[in-house]
Amino acid sequence: MEKILIIIIGFAIIVAASGNIAQVFLKFKLPLITGFLFVGIISGPYVAGLITKESVHELLFVNDISLAFIAFAAGSELYLKELRGRFKIISWMTFGQLIVTFVLSSIVLFYIADYIPFMKEMGRNGRIAISILVGTIFVARSPSSAIAIITELRAKGSFTKTAIGVTVITDVFVIILFTICFSIAGTLISGTEFEFITIFILFIELIFSIVFGVLVGKLMAFFMSFNLYGSLKTVFVLGTGWGVYGFAHLLGELSISELGFHFYAEPLLISIIASFYIINYTNHRQEFIKVIEDAGPIIYIMFFTLTGAFISLDVLEHYWFIAIVLFLIRLITMIMGSFLGASGAGESSLFMRIGWMPYVTQAGVSLGLVTIVANAFPEWGEEFETILIAVIVLNQILGPPFFKWSITRMGESHKKADTPVFDGVHEALIFGLEDQSLSLAKTLIEHNWKVKIATMRDDIKRNRFKDYDIVTIDNYSLETFHRLEAVKAEAIIAMQTDIENLKICEIAYEHCGTKDLIVRLHEHSNFEEFQKLGALIVEPSTSIVNLLFHFVRSPIATSILLGMEGHKDAVDIEVVNSDIQGMALRDLRLPNDILILAVKRGGNTVISHGYTRLRLGDQVTIVGTKESIAKVQLKFE
Repeated sequence: MEKILIIIIGFAIIVAASGNIAQVFLKFKLPLITGFLFVGIISGPYVAGLITKESVHELLFVNDISLAFIAFAAGSELYLKELRGRFKIISWMTFGQLIVTFVLSSIVLFYIADYIPFMKEMGRNGRIAISILVGTIFVARSPSSAIAIITELRAKGSFTKTAIGVTVITDVFVIILFTICFSIAGTLISGTEFEFITIFILFIELIFSIVFGVLVGKLMAFFMSFNLYGSLKTVFVLGTGWGVYGFAHLLGELSISELGFHFYAEPLLISIIASFYIINYTNHRQEFIKVIEDAGPIIYIMFFTLTGAFISLDVLEHYWFIAIVLFLIRLITMIMGSFLGASGAGESSLFMRIGWMPYVTQAGVSLGLVTIVANAFPEWGEEFETILIAVIVLNQILGPPFFKWSITRMGESHKKADTPVFDGVHEALIFGLEDQSLSLAKTLIEHNWKVKIATMRDDIKRNRFKDYDIVTIDNYSLETFHRLEAVKAEAIIAMQTDIENLKICEIAYEHCGTKDLIVRLHEHSNFEEFQKLGALIVEPSTSIVNLLFHFVRSPIATSILLGMEGHKDAVDIEVVNSDIQGMALRDLRLPNDILILAVKRGGNTVISHGYTRLRLGDQVTIVGTKESIAKVQLKFE
């Protein structure tokens, strides 16, 4: 027990380091998974030796928990209501990806077996077994990577919906296909004669796995119905996944001893069916997704780090060329399958040309299947695992750029535009003409802001608003934003209905890159939509209560921030002056009455003190007299 405890603690330390080191890979536009695998390789027996080959047996439970969780995560993405309306193209594309890629890649691999060292000594049955296993793994996709890219680009549209639908459904069918091929491969490699009873047992195994998966889903849904802490639900879900693997192993051993043959209940299929059941047929979809989102990061770090630790570098040194060849085989067969699917669905020529790009990326499910094969066939499993992991890493590196480019090419990317460089003039654009917007404009003008008010009202009396720059508009379109020169605005304030405000914010987000989007919200149910755009949200229904609360807790600070003390003010200033780059706050020689409240960098608040060094682009919040603030603005801007 002491030895096991030491191994687990040591692995936990490596996992903690892996999570931090992998962040560096993001700076080079590489996926986090690549970073986890890299740390695993460095920690493994072929480099630093922090994880030894003997440790693998003690850490097998980590592998089982992770694989079940990956299946839960894949199943949680298969929400049928979101896939309606695109079933025809999704069905055709899934058929093309599943059948064409699997069949062609399996055939090609069988005929190049003489060039793969661990296959060339095998007989015909062994070559067929490995070929269909590799063909199955080639079909697997990465729902988590696809969702991450879609979220990053805020992608919307039929192409995007098709991509995520095909990715998720394909992974479900891959698990079923793998169950079939894994059983066939075991029969072929063992030399057992393939009889009708074998097909019957395989069919019973599939039915049993599906039914048992539904029962596991019902059990998890029952537990989710209790009002428990989120961490307890997470532990239960992970424990259930581990239990599924334990049950499958126990059932296999009992079937051999009692029935004389191995009855294989596929844990991945059981887990994915259980997740599918919870997502589509219970009221606990949101709770389950939250558990997946909360536990996902640590599970992926553990699994990919452990997988990287057992990549045989000596094998990879000899087989790297084969890995590249296999990568190209998968890519070519995938392009052919995608073209066939898009043609069958009657999609456009552009769709047929680039429809394969969302499906290059591989990750969790693929690595899980590779690990299962490697553990089941130790005679050649090490070489198999090393080559296939190299192929998956290539797909993981090259896949995301392909997917991003295809979304942009189809015009479905809604990524935030670059924020314009500050030109030295504070400008604000207010949508909506009413008493509150006029009061806001007046206050901003008094603080040397240039303010423009846009309204769709046509009944205004110009002489009444002669002190304000008011522009009448017909709609909220990109052309209107160009006419208003909205790209120059440091802040856009939306004071219309929630529907109009959302349209204003989306255009400003995607085409103007406006630094600050401020929204007056009417219905709290719309809060999340604006939050996704990074908007600053003001809810009239709760603002008064919050204001009174802050007056009670800190009347002096609240008075200053609200400008109620005429001689003092609070402002955010962006560091633009390159002469200040790298200077510590204590060395700035600011006026004595200036107080620095916060420094914000890259969207995160920096804990500031005298030795905090400023960088270009930092947002510094200061309090002081108006005269002193003007001096600081001159120094910073």
